[in-house]
Amino acid sequence: MAKFNRKLARTRRHTRIRVRVQGTEFRPRLCVFRSLSNVYAQVIDDTKGQTLVSASSLDEEIKSTADGKKKVDISRLVGTLVAKRAMENGITQVVFDRGGYKYHGRVKALGEAAREQGLKF
Repeated sequence: MAKFNRKLARTRRHTRIRVRVQGTEFRPRLCVFRSLSNVYAQVIDDTKGQTLVSASSLDEEIKSTADGKKKVDISRLVGTLVAKRAMENGITQVVFDRGGYKYHGRVKALGEAAREQGLKF
């Protein structure tokens, strides 16, 4: 019997989700990726294959305020930043793509922070 592969399982879940979740020009996709130490968020128009807005825990705006904070709190900051940047570009509605992760912890914190800033999904 083969050993369980977490990365492969997440990729399969993400593929299943992507069959139904697709970003358009009017309602782009808010895609979340989390590594062990960082969180990344992108707003993507799948019809053009173009990233419209992005934010991550590596951005200077977040890195300066993230000292000593927990990963969930940093994810909240990333959600707030990506939502602000999206609103500046005239994007108010998105489709949330959790990337094969559970809607829990850092992914949930990012999503709720984006909602609080005015993004609708």
